[in-house]
Amino acid sequence: MRKDTIPADSLQTDSIVIAGKQSFHLFKKNAHASYYADRLHGKRTASGKKYDREKFTAAHKKFPFGTKLKITNLANSSTVIVVVNDRGPFTKGRDIDLSKAAFKQINNGSTRGPLRVKIEVVKAL
Repeated sequence: MRKDTIPADSLQTDSIVIAGKQSFHLFKKNAHASYYADRLHGKRTASGKKYDREKFTAAHKKFPFGTKLKITNLANSSTVIVVVNDRGPFTKGRDIDLSKAAFKQINNGSTRGPLRVKIEVVKAL
């Protein structure tokens, strides 16, 4: 594990239990989200998997690959669950890059952005 990676089990945050199957641990309340450029579709991610703009995936600088995150658009309360499979974003002021499909899911089908979002870690119970 990289020195700057956050171990998933070390997060000390608030949690909410939903339907007795998952809990959501708040990571960041007011984050900036963008989405991957179309030119990256089919290219390898840092995890070795190919980026697919139609899947619900994300890039984050520190979460371990495979971490599930619940992303909530603060403007309209739309949510999506994504899996971290890449590193980034590397644009100043951005906290997370979403796949195009995930971004559109929480942005009423639009790719206009970036968005203000809440990031929560999904934990199975």
